[in-house]
Amino acid sequence: MIGQVLLVAVLALPAAGALVTALLPERTARITATVFAALTLIVAASSWSSQDVSWLWVPRLGINFHLGVDGISYPLVVLTALLTVLCCAYTVWKVPEGGSGRTLSALILVLEVGILGTFLALDLVLFFVFFEVVLLPMYAVIAGWGGPNRRAAARKFVLYTLAGSVLLLLGVFTVVAAAGTSDMSLLAHGGGLSRTTQCVAFTLFALAFAVKAPLWPLHTWLPAAHTEAPTVGSVLLAGVMLKMGTYGLIRIGIGVTPEGAYWASWVLGAFAVAAIVAGSLICLRQTELKRLIAYSSVGHMGFVLLGIATQTTAGVQAALIGNVAHGIITGLLFFLAGAIKDRAHTGDLADLGGLRETAPRLAGLVGFACIASLGLPGLAGFWGEAFAVFAALERGWTTFAVVAAIGGALTALYFMRLLRKLTHGPATPALTGIPAITRTEWLAWSPLIVLTLAVGLVPALVLTPALDSLALIGALR
Repeated sequence: MIGQVLLVAVLALPAAGALVTALLPERTARITATVFAALTLIVAASSWSSQDVSWLWVPRLGINFHLGVDGISYPLVVLTALLTVLCCAYTVWKVPEGGSGRTLSALILVLEVGILGTFLALDLVLFFVFFEVVLLPMYAVIAGWGGPNRRAAARKFVLYTLAGSVLLLLGVFTVVAAAGTSDMSLLAHGGGLSRTTQCVAFTLFALAFAVKAPLWPLHTWLPAAHTEAPTVGSVLLAGVMLKMGTYGLIRIGIGVTPEGAYWASWVLGAFAVAAIVAGSLICLRQTELKRLIAYSSVGHMGFVLLGIATQTTAGVQAALIGNVAHGIITGLLFFLAGAIKDRAHTGDLADLGGLRETAPRLAGLVGFACIASLGLPGLAGFWGEAFAVFAALERGWTTFAVVAAIGGALTALYFMRLLRKLTHGPATPALTGIPAITRTEWLAWSPLIVLTLAVGLVPALVLTPALDSLALIGALR
């Protein structure tokens, strides 16, 4: 009973927090939002042993409000709650230009409800509803508090996401019409669906989730959204919203349509390695800091998708830890990019340089985040990429493994180029005399720094419980 209450509370707390925050004065509202987010983090971290919650939601259609948490969703639930706390705390210290901090804090909590609901939903229709909840709040965050081209970026984000949503809805309808149920626990291992139905449904699911992940070449909405979004928007978008796509491929793609997933696995693998190389090559030509970090997500998520495509135990392990590692590291990178841009009033790499001389502590943090992202052994980024390449070899995809490894080397190259431009050389006028890092910023970043080390050094903490859950949702080859 207590476990069921915890699951409901994970969604109820941020929802109630959004309502309360919208009614309070400006600064009080931002502090209150942070308190509600912190309480949600505590409850989310305590929900590991929770029992499923299920009650009839739409009786005439037999749709249940079914929530549950296991080793696959639990790390992402906690990561979402953690990044939301940090984003709400960040708004207490810094409100982007363009609107009310109270409204921004409320929207962040609404985003948390949608993202957490996506990771907790065990009903296909409920999953779709929560998947859509995040659309309008993120549009509002980008359009209301973003950069000069924020409205165009927000519109592009909405159009791409809506296209993916239509495909997802068609996939859900295909499965529910054929199986007569939308409950994922009954649909595990294919739920008696024919191979043809599974192939059609997986194609629709894969395209929908590829937009959200994003998978090359459906990634073009991402750089504009990241570049124009405020810091908190970029952190949530890269840290957890992209994971809704890769999580969906594991939970629904492999779990509900395993035969379809295996049928299309080599196509997904080919696009994944293309994303790894394309993302790295594009990063080598970027001249704007946030845009470079955004394109790096295309390559990193390519490794996650490659692991999923192999449908091996090692591959899905790689995807699970890659999801968590990318969320932590990229969240840290976008917080740091926001700090630099707020101080220098520019993100153009040609105007940035000599950070090591003007702000050595900030330069050290940037260097730490970059080497974690490029996959240095012992830090969080290494395990997902290394396991993905190993899984490709295990599957017999030698060419894919070699190309992915080359993409990994290119990742190191563009991050070294970034550090050479940003931290070394003589200080540029934009960085001369920039303010020092505040105590609030140190407090906001320290959890991500610790987790980057923890996930890298102790990957079994993330992977071991997930292994038990994988056997429940679908057959791995």
